[in-house]
Amino acid sequence: MQITKFFLPVLVLAASACGSGSNVTETTANQETTATAAAEKPYSVWMADSDIKRNPEGWMIDFKEKPKWDYTQGLFASAIERVWESTGDQKYLDYIQAFADTMISEDGSIMTYKKTDYNIDRVNPGKFLIELYKETGDNKYKLAVEELRDQMRTHPRTSAGGFWHKKIYPHQMWLDGLYMASPFLAQYAVEFNEPALFDEVTKQIILVDKYTWDAEKGLWRHGWDESREQKWADPKTGQALNVWGRAMGWYAMALVDVLDFLPQDHPKRDEVLQITQKMAKAIAQYQDEETGLWWQVVDQGGREGNYREGSASSMFTYFLVKAAKKGYIDQKYMDTAQKGYNGILNNLIKENADGTISITQVCAVAGLGGDPYRSGSYEYYINEERRNDDPKAVAPFIMASLEFEELNKTASK
Repeated sequence: MQITKFFLPVLVLAASACGSGSNVTETTANQETTATAAAEKPYSVWMADSDIKRNPEGWMIDFKEKPKWDYTQGLFASAIERVWESTGDQKYLDYIQAFADTMISEDGSIMTYKKTDYNIDRVNPGKFLIELYKETGDNKYKLAVEELRDQMRTHPRTSAGGFWHKKIYPHQMWLDGLYMASPFLAQYAVEFNEPALFDEVTKQIILVDKYTWDAEKGLWRHGWDESREQKWADPKTGQALNVWGRAMGWYAMALVDVLDFLPQDHPKRDEVLQITQKMAKAIAQYQDEETGLWWQVVDQGGREGNYREGSASSMFTYFLVKAAKKGYIDQKYMDTAQKGYNGILNNLIKENADGTISITQVCAVAGLGGDPYRSGSYEYYINEERRNDDPKAVAPFIMASLEFEELNKTASK
């Protein structure tokens, strides 16, 4: 595969207001000063160091006030693990190991985790635990990994075998959930020799595509309710009303990360690749022409209240650059990825007075149903809180940066 050299652009400080969130102060540093800083420190490292400074303990990620085992801490830990692999700097491994040691007892039990909650979000941190176990050989990490794996043996399912998002959301598949379990199970299949898991992983990917795909829009809706009981679900299709950017971002990242582990000769690999290629087309089609970013409600760019959102933009960019680099999608999408990355740097990243950087315009959280009830309406998505330095944007930005930096290293050899 021919590799094109990509030059990471100069960081332009975002001048717009970015909603509530971290209380950070923008500097008036000129572009030359910022370019020098960027040249000395890759964006992946700069953002990783910035968020570690903001969160000295790994459990603090996602603005937590006390330790919790959740998908956001796992997402950030996986990003930091990749920074460690890229740089070899021990401080990054120490950071994620300290988080793991805070949360995991010698018998492998995990603080705040309860298997019978059947919350698929809690499985996502298993990925970085696998890496810690491989690096350290400490058996407590393996015991914790086995506990997470065991949850998915009895996790509730739809009639076709799709994992419920959570026990408290019965009969529902959300796009978010594909990232929470599928890459972990694929990695587990490789590391602990359970090849039958690949059938499970591909089944989940194919089922959620079947039930959430909107052929008219060429996009995936946020979720699907098999029972059609939820107010947010279309009574005919069971689909959610809208296309939420980050939900599609979770699914996109799941696709490209699962393909790291899925065997070349697996009978469903081609179908997963077809969905991956369909995802690339969808993302490119709805990219904002002016900025290169993507909208909170993907297909309604420019509508009053909608905004260009940081986590979806980072996730889509990561998906595109990695998938193009690995040959899963057409190389033309590398241009889309580069435009997206430039858009993030020019519109969403800002430098703070203390030398850290922040990512802005991030939807804090969004879901469907629950209490208080989330309707999935357009008004619901655009009115959820926005904040800076949310890990759901920070971590994908780090991972996208690593992919571009690796491209530059390869091209310069």
